[in-house]
Amino acid sequence: MYNNRIIAYCILSLFFMVACNNQPQTTQSDIETPVSVRELKPGSISSFFNTSGTAQATFSVDLNSEMSGLYQLQMNPRTGRPFKLGDAVSKDQLIIRFEDKEYENSIRIESRQLSLEIADQEQVKQKELYEKGGVTLTQLRNSEVSATNARYELENANISLQKMNVVAPFDGVIVSLPHYSSDVKVSQGQPMVGIMDYSRLYMEINLPESAIAYIQVNQPVNITHYTLPYDTLKAVISEISPAISSETRTFRGKVLIDNTALKLRPGMFVKADVIIDSADDVIIIPKDVIQTARNSKYVYIVERNMAVMRTIITGIEDDDNVQVLDGLYENDNLIIRGYETLRQNSRVRVL
Repeated sequence: MYNNRIIAYCILSLFFMVACNNQPQTTQSDIETPVSVRELKPGSISSFFNTSGTAQATFSVDLNSEMSGLYQLQMNPRTGRPFKLGDAVSKDQLIIRFEDKEYENSIRIESRQLSLEIADQEQVKQKELYEKGGVTLTQLRNSEVSATNARYELENANISLQKMNVVAPFDGVIVSLPHYSSDVKVSQGQPMVGIMDYSRLYMEINLPESAIAYIQVNQPVNITHYTLPYDTLKAVISEISPAISSETRTFRGKVLIDNTALKLRPGMFVKADVIIDSADDVIIIPKDVIQTARNSKYVYIVERNMAVMRTIITGIEDDDNVQVLDGLYENDNLIIRGYETLRQNSRVRVL
């Protein structure tokens, strides 16, 4: 009885062992690693020297009253209202006028115009007489002097009269406009209006000594500001100092910024990326997918649901991306997520 139990136990154990050996075994090569891929297309990339600075208006002026008089703020023909802060003005546009009848009368514009007409007529008459021998050369020259003096006197009178007007010296925008009540007398030398033209801005920059071999006049620059996260303004290097500072080991330059759309404001602190190299129609990949081994760089692509290692040679870099000179091609499916644990010919599942 006891022997029969032993025999039965052995037979049962042998059955379970055979059953277990018949179960399918999962191997490492059968595991599919989930990955994300990017199909490679040609693009553009640039490498930069980064710096920053304050954008300034290329033209700026603060105008004061040159004469005293009753204050008259003029109407803006664009808005139909008196000029105010932020209004655009054109060159020679009248912004403020002073009225002072006593002063205007003292200039005697009309009488000076008549004096010039009389002097011109006398000069013509003397010239005709001189050609006929009726007057001497001295008399002719005296008539010319009289006409010239009358012309200068009229011009000076007009200049004096223009001092009663405050006009824009260039196209720009009103950035300051102190308040004065209309028809109240304002004395000479008071601040009247500030005007800036910031359709083009400039900024002074400092660049590291190591960049001096790569920087030249008219080199392109990209300008960005945190308030304009999706806008990049175009600029160029306009001036470069040949001297290196012994204290900071930097050299100075000046950048001109195209601000035609007036997106930047004078005084903004902006970032400047000086383009030192660029390439178009090239393969570009993220830096963080590149792995290294034995001084070689490699990435993984997907072919037939398998991870295939590609050794690559890189070129131009920016903050996030790098140009691939060799090893990758257009339409390759580059693995950009899930690559960390892959090996050559690892099975993958594209998410």
